[in-house]
Amino acid sequence: MKAFELAVAAVLAAGGVRSLVVWSRRAVGEATLRDHLWFAAFVTGRVGLWLSLAGLFAISAASDARGRAFLDELAALRWYALVPLALAAVQVAAGYFLGRGEG
Repeated sequence: MKAFELAVAAVLAAGGVRSLVVWSRRAVGEATLRDHLWFAAFVTGRVGLWLSLAGLFAISAASDARGRAFLDELAALRWYALVPLALAAVQVAAGYFLGRGEG
């Protein structure tokens, strides 16, 4: 299973890099400073979500334990589950505020 987890981590990391390249090339246009900051938060949330999911699979692949020992080993990293959730929330909030515009 380690090869599968590493492959998924690599695909997700490549998706994060691709997302960074695609979204950094987009022009915000004639926007205010607020729009630029929200766009930066949106890109950070989007790219970070890809990379944090890749990190989940990489952490899983790094463990040699099996069964209950695997769960016990990963219990120390329970906090990491909040990282993708926080980045997704940043992306959703930034997308909402970007869509609202000045009005």
